[in-house]
Amino acid sequence: MISLKDLCPNQMNFDILTLFPDMFGSPFSGSILGKAADRGLFRIRPHNLRDWAEGKHKVTDDTPYGGGDGMVMKPEPVAAALTDLKRGSPRSRTLLMTPQGTIFRQEHARALAAEEKLIFICGRYEGVDERIRAMVDDEFSIGDFVLTGGELAAMVIIDATARLIPGVLGNRGSSETDSFSDGLLEYPQYTRPVEFGGDRVPDVLLSGNHAEIARWRRCQQLNRTLQRRPDLLRSAELSPADEVVLDEIRRDLAGVKE
Repeated sequence: MISLKDLCPNQMNFDILTLFPDMFGSPFSGSILGKAADRGLFRIRPHNLRDWAEGKHKVTDDTPYGGGDGMVMKPEPVAAALTDLKRGSPRSRTLLMTPQGTIFRQEHARALAAEEKLIFICGRYEGVDERIRAMVDDEFSIGDFVLTGGELAAMVIIDATARLIPGVLGNRGSSETDSFSDGLLEYPQYTRPVEFGGDRVPDVLLSGNHAEIARWRRCQQLNRTLQRRPDLLRSAELSPADEVVLDEIRRDLAGVKE
């Protein structure tokens, strides 16, 4: 009999260490990711960190040395959990969700999508014991704001990563033209009807001229990125033709301001 492993030998595994495993049920049960998981392209497995805690009450946190408000996650349950989850998976990569981590970007999603297994540690309370940091490969944040725990951050990273796994989206071009896929924001999109509320679809998109459509879309990407996220242009891969278009856009914008 052919097993699931035979059909999907490179199946990605997302293992999550959390105090609230039930949070991960609904977000990944429907839509494209749910269907991809049903097809065996990846697995999402939340684990209750208390399963590795010792004592009658399965305590996973304690008061901080030196005093202070809140509680700190203990290192022993995390270390025991990682030992079990890494057994038989030497290529596992461990990620800590923390506001002190590197801001997660599309480039990180692309790199993580090539991994065999990702283990997420979801911090809670005032954070984790500093010694846990020696157990992880990467620390990620999804922005400069405070959440009640790392679970939502883990969900965001899993979503961004899973959709890049071959076969998940079906149409490979869907991910290649997304915002940030080439370092720029995506161009404007339109669908039927041709006119709505007095606003008409640009004629070039109705022309059937694919070369002109491609040029228009690239110009729109550059224009939108320059006006909304100019910081992205510093690291985007731009051609000489792109630079010419950007110079023209800047001149036009300067003329409008004058």
